[in-house]
Amino acid sequence: MKKYIVRLSAGERIQLQQLVDKGTVAAYRRKHAQVLLWADQAEGAPAWTDRQIADAARMNVRTVELLRQRLVEDGLTAALERKKQTPKPPKIDGAQQAKITALACSQPPAGHARWSLRLLADKVVELQIVESVGKDAIREVLKKTNCVPT
Repeated sequence: MKKYIVRLSAGERIQLQQLVDKGTVAAYRRKHAQVLLWADQAEGAPAWTDRQIADAARMNVRTVELLRQRLVEDGLTAALERKKQTPKPPKIDGAQQAKITALACSQPPAGHARWSLRLLADKVVELQIVESVGKDAIREVLKKTNCVPT
């Protein structure tokens, strides 16, 4: 059973239909408007399932569910826009980056001709510069410097 039921007012339906018919609107807004029109459970409106809507709009069923939820919880304007992404804080701060760069520019351990990204990642964890780190994170840190360990 659907938790978020879409029931559009006549004004909202007209507004969404105008968005769908307009030629100068962003494609995602037009698609969101069309999905909400198909999801409308007002009297006389045909009842589409989320699967039918997803197939018709060529999107994931979960996306349709999230659009319904956003309309019910946050309103029409929020449902028509893309969801704002919250930026993730960087895993490695500036001081840690400096230590990693200094380590990469230092002499490699015995038995190795040069630092590899994996070797650097292991050493950074061993020295407790960071709790855990992958070779790709090390690569991103070193990409910003002139020091090339490999």
